[in-house]
Amino acid sequence: MKELFNEDFYATLFSKATNWAIETVPGLLLIILTFFMALWLMKVILRRLRKVIIASVHSDEENQVEKEKRATTLINITRGTIIIALWAVFILIFLKQLGMDIAPILAGAGIVGLAVGFGAQELVRDGISGFFLLLENRIRTGDVVQINGTGGLVEGINLRTVTLRDLSGVVHTFQTGKINTLANMTKDWSAMVFDIGVAYKENVDRVIEIIKDVGSKLQADEEFEEKILEPIEIFGLDKFGDSAVVIKARIKTYPIQQWVVGREFNKRLKIAFDQSGIEIPFPHRTIYWGDEISPLHLKLKKDENG
Repeated sequence: MKELFNEDFYATLFSKATNWAIETVPGLLLIILTFFMALWLMKVILRRLRKVIIASVHSDEENQVEKEKRATTLINITRGTIIIALWAVFILIFLKQLGMDIAPILAGAGIVGLAVGFGAQELVRDGISGFFLLLENRIRTGDVVQINGTGGLVEGINLRTVTLRDLSGVVHTFQTGKINTLANMTKDWSAMVFDIGVAYKENVDRVIEIIKDVGSKLQADEEFEEKILEPIEIFGLDKFGDSAVVIKARIKTYPIQQWVVGREFNKRLKIAFDQSGIEIPFPHRTIYWGDEISPLHLKLKKDENG
């Protein structure tokens, strides 16, 4: 108790406090200032990065909205990761500046990080794969894709999973880290490819003209003109089949419209072939009766007693 009323005690305390304020406080203020400057710089960079990502999209309004959603998701994920990292570094440096030994903290954090890394390998892998899947804009909600051989409409995308719904209504969920093959059938534009088989006796040039005429009329139709991008392409005689010659053609359409256009084209082509007398061959089967029996010369034997 006597020390509390000792003049030397207060002088020493004041001296130590003054030295601490002179030596330590400026460093702490500099650390705090640097931390807030880093946060401000992060916001500026991410704001510009978001504008760059959105500016890379087409002028289509639907694509623009989808791109803004994707950009917002990526920016939010990046912002959260950077903030956590900045806070961790700030706290460690702040404690170090206060004179605390941060070696045990670093060692403990390293052990915890190693344990989490081993226990959550799939989670980390899915997160990284999903991030680049969104960043590279490989697929988006509403696309028709095939993932690992399974096709369907994309109903949802996030960092961990991609959800598809097939034509039967079955929902398929894939981990982004386990996507080995990805085929997007509605990226920017789509196409319907036709393998049109006609009989060998038909004039190929005449058949091609009929196909072109059907394609032109379909594109001129008010119901389908906004679904078709370009006039029908005729690649020519593609192959000789067992009972038909095959002519290959293609119609480029807007995304997801290829099946509607393709079905209508097939219907109109069948009607045009029927009107022009073009034969669409189908498999035939010939039955051989042997040498003694001819199906065209059968004779009925009368009953001898008749």
